[in-house]
Formats: sequence, C-alpha cells, structure tokens
Amino acid sequence: MDPPLKGIRVLEFAGLAPGPFAGLMLADAGASVLRVDRATPASKGGPPLPTPDLLTRHKSSIAVDLKSRAGIALLHSLTKNIDVLIDPFRPGVLERHNLGPQTLLALNPRLIYARLTGFRRDGRYAAMAGHDINYLAVSGALAMLGRSGAPPHPPINLLADFAGGGAMLVQGVLMALVARCTSGRGQVVEANMVDGVSYLATFPRFALKTPVGAAPRGENLLDGGCPYYDSYVTADGGYMAVGALEPQFFAALVRGLGLQGRGWEEARMDRARWGEMRRVFGEVFRTKTREEWEAVFDGTDACCTPVLEYGELERDLDKREGDPRPAVSLKGTPWLEVSREDGYRGKPLVPGQGGKEVLEDWCGWREGREYVVDNGGVVLNETAKL
Repeated sequence: MDPPLKGIRVLEFAGLAPGPFAGLMLADAGASVLRVDRATPASKGGPPLPTPDLLTRHKSSIAVDLKSRAGIALLHSLTKNIDVLIDPFRPGVLERHNLGPQTLLALNPRLIYARLTGFRRDGRYAAMAGHDINYLAVSGALAMLGRSGAPPHPPINLLADFAGGGAMLVQGVLMALVARCTSGRGQVVEANMVDGVSYLATFPRFALKTPVGAAPRGENLLDGGCPYYDSYVTADGGYMAVGALEPQFFAALVRGLGLQGRGWEEARMDRARWGEMRRVFGEVFRTKTREEWEAVFDGTDACCTPVLEYGELERDLDKREGDPRPAVSLKGTPWLEVSREDGYRGKPLVPGQGGKEVLEDWCGWREGREYVVDNGGVVLNETAKL
C-alpha cells in the first residue's frame, strides 16, 4: 500500500539540522516535501550551488528571494495548496517577511504551521542564539551527562537537535493532522528543544529523587557509575558494552567472564565494591579481542554486545544490523525504503532541484505561465490568473 503520508504536502523553509530532520521524517513517511531555499548571489549570477544540508532524501527545492514582493506573493499563493509548513527560524523571522502564522492561516485555515526553536519562545533566552549544548544546559539534562569528576558532556547533537527538536516537532505535526480530521482546521504547532529535551528526561528527572539517580553525576546506576552498565576496552582496542542490570543477566555476564563462584553475584548491589568490580572486569575484558568476546556472549542473556562503529556497519551490512531502515515499521502502509547509499551518505540538494515538477503537481503551475524565475528566485507571474 501507499506510505502513510502520501498526499500530504509540506513546505520546509531551509534551516539547520533540526528543521530539515523533521522534513526528512515526513518525506520518508511519504509526504511530498518542498524546501524553500533563499536565492543567493551564486544562483543569481550563475548555476546554483548545493547547500550544506544533507538531510534532503526524497525532497525537492525552489529558490525564493524573501526580499522580493513577487516572491512573497508566490509563497502566499502556494500556501493555499499545502498541508504543513516548517518554520525553523528564530522568533519573528518569517513574520517580518509577512509569512507568519496569522497571515498564512488566514489564507489556508487547514494549514499546520509548525515552528521549531531552540529556546522557549516565551522564556528568558528567547532572543539569544544557541546550539544543542545550550538547550541541553538550560533544560537540566546536560547536568546529568558525563563522568564523575568531569564537566558535563553532551552526546554530540543527538538529544536537543534531533530527539528533542526535529522528532518532537513531527509528533506535533502528526497530532495536528489527526485533530484536523475532526475539526477541519489547522493550527500552529510550536516545539522547542528545551521543552523537548526536558520531556525526554522525564524518567531520569524522576530518578533524581530515588536510589537509581540520587548520587552525583556519573555515580549512579545508568550514568557510568555502575560497573555492569558501562563499556570496556578489549585486547585489540575495541569496546564491549555491558548492561547486565538484573541479577540473572549479571550472573550470565559473570559466567561469560569466567568470574563465577568468586562472590561477585552477591556483591552486585554493594556500591562499596563497585570500584574493585570495575577494575576486575576491565582486566578480564583486556584479555580477549572484541571478536572473541562476541563469540562468548552472542546468543546469551548477559546483555554484553560489541560497540559497533558506523564505518564497519556500512562495510558489513549483511553480517551486522547496519542496513538502513525506517524508524518504525508500519506493516500496512510502510515508509519509503532507504537505500544503502542514502542511509550512510547525505546528498546535497541544489536550490531549485525538482521544484518545477512539484509546483506543477501541487498547483498545476508552469514556469512562464503562473510563475517565472527572476534573479535566481521563483516569483509569481503578475499577469497570471490563479
């Protein structure tokens, strides 16, 4: 059957990673996604250059000069034919171009106007610039990440940009689309990475008031403090990840390490012995290569697995679980397939690439009739009758 979002039209304003990631998720689920790139000097005076955005799978593009009255007029007309708009900018940017939600929802009451910011729009940092690490910091989540005795350390930009930002925005868009089925009307969806990360941190935040997470950073059960929830270096410089929290899993880990019968099973919850346990585990893991430890633990319940790198996953897709797949499987209406190449290598999208075909598909527009290209940007043909 067709993918779940087939027929949904998404206008994505070009931005940094979180906004494009939201568009990517919608495109992979079958939505038709058209990115709005800015007409640049390069595109005005010669062939357009690819943008640095690599999250372009299944998308097309048009270039629009947002300082052009005819360019804004084209976007106003285009808005009447779309379902979702993704605004990745800081507060007020699109409003200054007469492209804010009040204007566009008046043109299309069924529009889902999806806005994504880093800081809260109504918070003390609203007017400030920031990145993933800053949003993590003010959300409270960053304070929980990192080793004991070391400064807080973020997991690259996974948490705020993508999990708390782009993916949360998509959830809001999908809920708004469901609500529209009943109300017949669109609405503004506002996501920000501070609230998104804070929501993701619900369990660890609750755990701060329980024995699971009440100790300082890096000294708890799940944050690197526990020796049987950590990673260990092997003889060849690889790593094995251990997550043997439950007693039966811990017992399987101890057996695999050849440490059974030495009292470690009974000492599992004795924090006073965690330092010694970590040292012993580390010494044992260094006696074999990662491949040898895989042979020991594969097929067991020891919760002990290799730490795989994307390079080896890409090289050995069939042996490892490295073949690219959708985030979720819908058996009746599956997402679009992701090729092996597209799963590991982003492809830059040139402003204007595929845009003509999308404008004709969405609106029946053709270049020279409803619109023209002026100074590298698409603008409304003032003589056209729309």
